[in-house]
Amino acid sequence: MDNFNHSDATGLSEEVRSGAVSEEALLEHFLERVERLEPTIQAFVALDPGTLRAQARHCGAAPAKGRLAGIPVGVKDNYDTADHPTCFHSPIHAGNRPSRDAQVVSLLRQAGAVVMGKTHTTEFAYMHTGPTCNPHDPRRTPGSSSAGSAAGMAAGFFPIALGTQTAGSLIKPAAYCGVYAFKPSYGLVSLEGVKPLAPSFDTAGWYGRSVRDLRLLADVLIPGLPAQVPVAHPLSLGFCRTARWDQVDSDVADALEAAVDALRSAGHRVTDVVLPQAFAGVFDDHQLINDCEGARSLSAEMAMDPDKLSPEVLEMFARARSTRWEQESAAKNRLATLAPMLEALFKPFDAVLGASCGIVAPLGLGATGPSDFIKCWMAFGLPQLNIPLVCPNAGLPAGLQLIGGFRRDSRLLSVAEQVDAVLRRVCRPMGRVR
Repeated sequence: MDNFNHSDATGLSEEVRSGAVSEEALLEHFLERVERLEPTIQAFVALDPGTLRAQARHCGAAPAKGRLAGIPVGVKDNYDTADHPTCFHSPIHAGNRPSRDAQVVSLLRQAGAVVMGKTHTTEFAYMHTGPTCNPHDPRRTPGSSSAGSAAGMAAGFFPIALGTQTAGSLIKPAAYCGVYAFKPSYGLVSLEGVKPLAPSFDTAGWYGRSVRDLRLLADVLIPGLPAQVPVAHPLSLGFCRTARWDQVDSDVADALEAAVDALRSAGHRVTDVVLPQAFAGVFDDHQLINDCEGARSLSAEMAMDPDKLSPEVLEMFARARSTRWEQESAAKNRLATLAPMLEALFKPFDAVLGASCGIVAPLGLGATGPSDFIKCWMAFGLPQLNIPLVCPNAGLPAGLQLIGGFRRDSRLLSVAEQVDAVLRRVCRPMGRVR
């Protein structure tokens, strides 16, 4: 059982396929964790042990074992699931029962995964938070809309989980909870069966216990993804602070600088990258587009029952109503103009490093803190990856963000393996809670 706590999904699936571990024994380990810790963490909005045990028995009886054989997966509650309700943390959709799985969930099941349950999200994956607590300190937020999946990972409820990201909803919870996360390039993963918020940015993503877990899920969920790309040693890395580096707390800055120093000491080249002044407006342009597209995506809910929408969503509608069509078009045009400039800046590097978040998880569950260091790259659809760090003084997780060139996802995953190998030797990450 202790091995189940420390092994990643890749290793656990290998044990299941070899017959060393049964699907049922693996599931019972994770159910015991949930029974013990879920009353405090509240990661799940829907969990049915009977359905889970039936899934595990079915997987165990299958003659062929898939790449995720018997692996429990947490699924964010904005993905449709045929065997669990999908409610988007909204009373408007209470009791909603989809007739089929989202495409991504189908791919996971086909690979042998067991859907552990639905994890709490914010209302419509936007701002109004759920009840989930940070496993490292239940007084603190676990992050934004993929928080149930990230907190469940940190609590040891499952070794892989699904999230989504429109601004910072995947990477921020990973940084706050101390887990690995990967957000692929925009458009590579099917969003069929996932409720939209801002279609210009919405992207499926996932959590794992290691970089190789992130690669395994990428191979399952991105049909046609190029094989693992060999990356030369030493790596050529950029380090970009962005225009909002003054928002980074000293503890987080120290953890990031220590990571950069460790990479340099290991022989890798790390060069400071300064974005042109024109990129300072990306944060606001992303917000404006997010508001306008979010209001359009939720127009049916607004017409149906506005009294059941949160103040945060109503404020989004108010901002969208005050935004002219020409302003939204201009914001999209600015991002389109900046995209080739960013591609040119990235070209000399295997990847660019930065902060995942400028702060550790704040106290309180009602707000999750800014996502600026994430949406700066999210606005351009670039692949993003979180490697967990720890702030020694605060005793809480932080995150090193790796950003790749557009559709250079395989390269980014290969780079992340080398970066993580260095950091695990010198910067131990936060462990899962006991």
